[in-house]
Amino acid sequence: MTQEFTRIEYKKYDGRVRITLNRPDKMNALSLGLQSELCEALWEADNDKDVHCVILCGRGRAFSAGYDLTGADKQVPVSRIASGENNYRGMKGIDDDAWQLERAQRFRMALFDMHKPSIAQVHGYCLAGGTDLALLSDMIIAADDATIGFPPARNLGTLPNNMWIYNIGPQWSKRLTMTGDTITGQEAAHLGLVMKSVPGDLLESEVESLADRFARIDPELLSANKRTINIALELMGARTLQRLAAEMDARGHHTAAADTFVGAVQEHGLKEALRMRDEQFGDGRAAVFGPDIRDERGHLVEDQ
Repeated sequence: MTQEFTRIEYKKYDGRVRITLNRPDKMNALSLGLQSELCEALWEADNDKDVHCVILCGRGRAFSAGYDLTGADKQVPVSRIASGENNYRGMKGIDDDAWQLERAQRFRMALFDMHKPSIAQVHGYCLAGGTDLALLSDMIIAADDATIGFPPARNLGTLPNNMWIYNIGPQWSKRLTMTGDTITGQEAAHLGLVMKSVPGDLLESEVESLADRFARIDPELLSANKRTINIALELMGARTLQRLAAEMDARGHHTAAADTFVGAVQEHGLKEALRMRDEQFGDGRAAVFGPDIRDERGHLVEDQ
C-alpha cells in the first residue's frame, strides 16, 4: 500500500500529473514539509514514463501566498540517521542561514532540473515563495486578476530564488523586486513574467489544453527540448544565480530592516507586523500601463 502525501495532492491522468498545493487554510504557505513532498512528487512524475508533463496549482484562494513564516511544519530530517545528540546547524550565522536556504532551494529546483515540462497554473495570490515556484516552472499561465509579487523584499531579505531577470529583464526586475509591489496576471503577461493570462473561469481549461498537446509528444523529445533551453539559461548563469540568491537572502536577513521586522513580529504578532510593513505602500501595486498617479491612500488612480 502506497503512503499518500499530506500537504499536496498528486493526481495522474491522461498523460499528465496534476500536483495541487493543499494547505488552503494557510493560503498554501510553503512550509519545509510541503516543499519536501513537492520535490518527491515532481521526481516521481519525472520517473514515470507514462507522464508527459506536470501541472502545478494551488487549492483555495491562492496559488501560494509565500513561505510559511510561522516556523510550522519544518521538522524534515536531513538524513535517516539524524539524532538529537548531534550539534546541527541553526540560523544564527550567515553561513548557517545560507545553508538552510540552499537546502530548501534544492527542493524547489526540481521544477527546473526535472526532464519533463511543468506548467504553473496561477490564480489568486502568487506572492514571495509562490513566485519562486511559479518562475522555476517551465511555463506560467495565470488568471487575469491574479496578484503576483514579492512583498517581503521590502524589509525581510532578498529573493532566495531569482528567475525574474530571465523573463522581464533588468529594469522591471529591479522595479518589482526592490519595492515588493505587485502586478496582476494580465500585467505579468504583458511584461513576459508569465507566458499568458486568461479570465479566471477559463484558467484550468487553458492549462489542460496545453497539457493535451504535450500528451501527444514523445516525452523524450519534450525532455530534449526543455533541457536544451535550460542549458542555455545555465550558460547565462541561471543556476549560479540561484545559489547566489540564497546567499544574498542570508545577507539580507542580517540587515537592520530585517531585525526591525523580527522585533515587530515578536511584539505585535506576524499579521500585525505585515500590516505595519505594507500599509505605507498603499495598495502595493505597480503601474504597468500609464502614469503612476495615486490618491491620498496611495492607491493607483487609473484611466487618467
